[in-house]
Amino acid sequence: MNRITARLAGLQEKKEKALALFITAGFPNLHDTPSIILEAENGGADLVEIGMPFSDPLADGPVIQHSSARALRNGVTLKHIFRQAGELRRHSEIPIILMGYMNPILSYGLERFLAHAGESGVDGLILPEVPLEETPRFASQIRRHELAQILMVTPTTPLSRQRMIDQASTGFLYCVSATGVTGKRSKHPDFGYVGRVKQRAKKNPVLVGFGIRNREDVRRFSSVSDGVIVGSACIEFLEKNGKRNFGRWVRSLKQA
Repeated sequence: MNRITARLAGLQEKKEKALALFITAGFPNLHDTPSIILEAENGGADLVEIGMPFSDPLADGPVIQHSSARALRNGVTLKHIFRQAGELRRHSEIPIILMGYMNPILSYGLERFLAHAGESGVDGLILPEVPLEETPRFASQIRRHELAQILMVTPTTPLSRQRMIDQASTGFLYCVSATGVTGKRSKHPDFGYVGRVKQRAKKNPVLVGFGIRNREDVRRFSSVSDGVIVGSACIEFLEKNGKRNFGRWVRSLKQA
């Protein structure tokens, strides 16, 4: 069983909500990623998304854009990311998800990318640019390397399409909390929308991301889903504090 599926099933059995964190690879320093993730796991993180930096990250807000630019200046490459994922896997069974844009993947070579992801211990992919209609092109290759293909729904996704996305997704269904870029959210989040996505998802657990920044956000969004994904707030913490007390901060979110 894929680690993502196993971890979320175990949490559901314990009636516990998942806490996933987004970490930009190579940020704040090139070689920090494995130790940051181990700190997060010690603090109670259940899954980790590793962002693959790209020079033109259109869906990302300013915080993650800044972290990607810094990571690229640090010299991070996909080879670094696979090497660090392999290093992390030697010390941890935390599910690892790579998230990013298609341009670097296609430049690297899709089959080569998937093979190296599987070999290094990666468990799943989130590729926001790939629409539902295009997922069958990649599905068989992704399955061959035992990777989950995690798809997203947004507040503008029609009901019929939500159901199709749930059926096509593996691992979990990523529910985007609001339209816009990462790190931003309206002042009045629509918890009803998230709850409806959860009710309609017959195949996958539902994790909510975008704009989840603090304990109150974690508590409220977890109440209508199977868990949350915290991204920009992680990057801001690491920018300000480095690894110091990161595990303690993660624990405060997990205990919300």
